[in-house]
Amino acid sequence: MDLDSYSAAHREDWDRLAQLGSQRRLSGAEVDELIDLYQSGATNLSAMKTSSGQSAQADRLSLTLSRARLRFTGASANLLSQLPQFFVVQLPAALYRVRWMSLALAAATFLVGFLFAWWAISNPQVLANFGSPAEREALARDDFVGYYSEFSGGSFTGFVWTNNAWIATQSIAFGIVGVYVPYLLFNTAQQLGFTAAIMNEFDRLDVFFLYIAPHGQLELYAIFVAGATGIMIFWSWVAPGARTRAQALAQDGRALFTIVVGLILALLVSGIIEGFVTRQDWPWPIKIGIGTIALAGFLAYQWTLGGRSAGAGNTGDLSEFDAGATHIVAN
Repeated sequence: MDLDSYSAAHREDWDRLAQLGSQRRLSGAEVDELIDLYQSGATNLSAMKTSSGQSAQADRLSLTLSRARLRFTGASANLLSQLPQFFVVQLPAALYRVRWMSLALAAATFLVGFLFAWWAISNPQVLANFGSPAEREALARDDFVGYYSEFSGGSFTGFVWTNNAWIATQSIAFGIVGVYVPYLLFNTAQQLGFTAAIMNEFDRLDVFFLYIAPHGQLELYAIFVAGATGIMIFWSWVAPGARTRAQALAQDGRALFTIVVGLILALLVSGIIEGFVTRQDWPWPIKIGIGTIALAGFLAYQWTLGGRSAGAGNTGDLSEFDAGATHIVAN
């Protein structure tokens, strides 16, 4: 399908739909016209999605349809009634949009972390910058493991949850500047690499991975998703396509910022695992298995449920988030 030609052929109807959707009062004839245009517009959107997938033209039409739909479905006065749609439709669709960028950031971070670890392991003078041999040994043999049991489970969970949630929120909010996310993930990779090198120096590298694995799988991936979201918002105004930069930033920012809610909940789960599971004297396969199940659940939510929602034409934009309650005001 030639999207430009298809859009030009239906532009008049879509503009009229947008006009009626934003009009304060409608006559009886205009109500009928609005419904007819909405139905034909929905058919057009389905054809565009099937033929070409995600596109700027489809996104604009989806937004126009959403606003028009509000004229005859309204917005629910009960926020609780909208939560199922948010968590089943909007949030997974938004997460699905950042799936590949999330994986790319994960791969880049682990690669950089590995290079830092290899560099420090291969050059003893690098490790000398992290304290005396006695101080490094204390970190490897006592402090690293002791960190996970220094406070009560509840207090530790609350601490790591709020800290990680704040980092994720900052990544999304400040991602628009373009440099914050790379800076944050570079520092994360550097810390992981140097800590692994110190643990390896005293034959404790296995302990490093064992203690990170239960909670770190979901925790780190959530941070990668946050970084991917920030970069996608940044890219929306760098390369807005057919939209203006203001339109692109408004649409993508409104859609992708909803991911904050999902990451706060995901990081709560990883915080609970870190506070109550990692410290337990259980077999490691059980503790790591719990973390793996948590990550698998999040991935299924993002990739499977998100893919279905995106395939149905949802973008995660909250302007599509509606439920019936009010009616058209007609003369």
